[in-house]
Amino acid sequence: MRADLRLALPAAACWLAAGVLIGFPDAAWWAAAGLWLLALAVIAVMVADRRPRRRTGWGLLGVCLAAAALVASAAAVTASVRLPGEVRSAADHHARVTGTVTVSSMPTETQSFGGFSGFSNRIRFRGTLTEVRLDAGATRVSVPVVVFAETSPDLARPETGASDAGAPVTGAPVSGAPAPGAPESGVHEPGALEIGSTVRLTGTVQATDPGDAAAVLFFGQSPPEVAAGPPWWLAWAAELRRGFAEASSRLPGDGGDLLPGLAIGDTRAVSAELDAAMKASSLNHLTAVSGANCAVVIAAIMLLGGYLRLRRGLRIGLSLAVLGGFVILVTPEPSVLRAGVMASVVLLSIGLGRPGGGVPALSLVVIVLLVGDPWLSRNYGFALSVLATAGLLLLTGPLTRSLSRWMPTGLAALVSIPLAAQLACQPVLVLLSPSLPLYGVPANLLAGAVAPLATVLGLVACLLLPWLPWAAWVVLNAAWLPAAWIAAVARTAADLPGSSLPWLGGLLGVLAIAILTLLTLALALRRERAARARWPGVALAVLLGTLGAYAGSLIGTGIGRVAAFPADWQIAACDIGQGDAVVVRDRDLYALVDVGPEPAPLTDCLDTLGITRIDLLVLTHYDMDHIGGIDAVIGMVDTALVGIPENAQDRRLHERLTAGGASVRQTARGDTGVLGALRWEILWPVRGSPVMQVGNPGSVTIGFDGRGIRSLFLGDLDEEAQDAMARASKPGALDVVKVAHHGSADQSPGLYARLRATVGLISVGADNGYGHPTDELLGILASAGTTPVRTDLQGMAVIAPAARQGGALIVWAERAPGEPGPRGPVTGPG
Repeated sequence: MRADLRLALPAAACWLAAGVLIGFPDAAWWAAAGLWLLALAVIAVMVADRRPRRRTGWGLLGVCLAAAALVASAAAVTASVRLPGEVRSAADHHARVTGTVTVSSMPTETQSFGGFSGFSNRIRFRGTLTEVRLDAGATRVSVPVVVFAETSPDLARPETGASDAGAPVTGAPVSGAPAPGAPESGVHEPGALEIGSTVRLTGTVQATDPGDAAAVLFFGQSPPEVAAGPPWWLAWAAELRRGFAEASSRLPGDGGDLLPGLAIGDTRAVSAELDAAMKASSLNHLTAVSGANCAVVIAAIMLLGGYLRLRRGLRIGLSLAVLGGFVILVTPEPSVLRAGVMASVVLLSIGLGRPGGGVPALSLVVIVLLVGDPWLSRNYGFALSVLATAGLLLLTGPLTRSLSRWMPTGLAALVSIPLAAQLACQPVLVLLSPSLPLYGVPANLLAGAVAPLATVLGLVACLLLPWLPWAAWVVLNAAWLPAAWIAAVARTAADLPGSSLPWLGGLLGVLAIAILTLLTLALALRRERAARARWPGVALAVLLGTLGAYAGSLIGTGIGRVAAFPADWQIAACDIGQGDAVVVRDRDLYALVDVGPEPAPLTDCLDTLGITRIDLLVLTHYDMDHIGGIDAVIGMVDTALVGIPENAQDRRLHERLTAGGASVRQTARGDTGVLGALRWEILWPVRGSPVMQVGNPGSVTIGFDGRGIRSLFLGDLDEEAQDAMARASKPGALDVVKVAHHGSADQSPGLYARLRATVGLISVGADNGYGHPTDELLGILASAGTTPVRTDLQGMAVIAPAARQGGALIVWAERAPGEPGPRGPVTGPG
């Protein structure tokens, strides 16, 4: 039976219009007016045209235009209130504001370098700014925000289930160990931030790009003050989530960390390594609550209602009520909203006696949700949820029939389910990480079979905890086994050789994988008159798929170096010879740490990166391999952070920067600031200290934190200074460290072991004559699990987050050791 795709076209038109217009909100009203006029004109033509087939075509076009006009109108109305004039003015003038925010996501604790505003922890959460207080008074607003705030020890919840520094928290431990088999569910903490809580905080706001889901970023300068807890209809879910996280944290290993994610979508206990393994093995969708979870809940209620002989209308009403409670429990993320609304549409259509197909229901859900929130059109979670569902609805049947020619039908169906979802989602996944998971389908076959068991048992245990803790503990232990199995499959698949093939990044990569997928499906699923005639097509499809993957790998590692350059890069180490010049970026704001030995190589690097303005210049110390290229940036710098000048020549350098329009500030430990959404902090030297103030030991050491990457730049600190800095500033685990002194042997093994960086940038010249980087330094990095990236062997190196949630890094380089080309994802602690 052919799928009904008539409503799919209006849904696609709605999605396209929303995705474009949220980036140009000022044009939304004009676009809406134009689209409505076009829709009316097309409908008039349809009415006038008497030919049935043409009327159908005109009608479909009219519906597409009306859907686009509807979402354009919604975008225009919403854009006018998302960023009111008071908030925009505060952002433009960096004014200090006091705001009231309603929390809409579970706060995540992040690792700071220590010393931010005197607090040791930071949190990040999404919410709605409902009131803003400026000098002119209080104003009621409704602004979607992402809050970055300091948190005091009584507000933060310590880790209970994560093993790595910097991993998200899971909940507060219950004082006193419970008796075996009877875990406590915990009690509500008055100061804890929960979904639905109202908080007040003071800080600064920064406007985001128009297409971002959040209109502003709110940087709190003090811990948020909880003004009110969540309302009763949200509070019960917060209690259940907290209790379930606490109970799961007492289970051993990865199984206990992963279980809350499988059951209720709470992934805060999942370590960075396990998260990266789940992504690399294409199993991370198991922790994203979606249609499968909703189907389990509805099926359980409908079956129970049938057993109790309840009328169909009552069963449907009860299913809708339970579904609503389930959505609140697992938090209404975009994928959950899509699944919940689609399930509701299907239930209502059954109740009305007019059950429809899956594709029309999915299309209707897409239109409804995008009209309700046009900014979902650029949300990766929403896109992956819709595409996976569409793949299952459209491709599972044909793939099963095609594969059943060579294997039993049951096995073909099992293979087709993850294969269909993977094929549908791969174009979007390439945007997140330009690579192809080689073992994704086998891993899903092994893990997917037990995932429903972990989900159902985990959910049952979560609901039983407040009432029958001993029974919940029994069910929880039963749910642990499939959760541990899924984690083991993920880690094994991620560790296998060639677990992912590098691919083109950006739009070119999306187009390449989409064309390859469509070509393979067209050949593999085409209908033949004779069964024997199918073999050449299928063989050709497999051959093209294999050659395409291999070609993509070659292109991704060589020919397509420029095309694969990550557009969202955050750190770039310039290849300037024996010296340092590293760029840190947030959108169109740039910081430059040191300027290398000569102006020309730095100019070439900045031109390549398209940089014409330096918002923040950091000169770590006054050796020529760090300041010799200063002429390349004179007149380009807004603010310069420098150490103590050692002589008149150093002071003249300050004067030249000042004459070029820069504000020159002598910096020391404790100084902080922001570069867009990135927070920076100076960790060394200590202000007023009589020792280690100048030269290599006095190198200004700066850390950046935000946008999924934590980085630290060590200048030319020697081992003694590195240890002193670690004692004074206590830096935590991070993602990227700029290795001190070009990789000399004078390093602190303890510091690198403490940092556990994923990548160690070594800015060093080829054939430098110093033996940098030394074997001792490379051994230190290996012991700490840090991958070295060297400018002498690889040229300019660029680092980007593989995903907004972190867990992996994309490292692009001009050439890989031994052959030209970029590197793929690099995963590791931090």
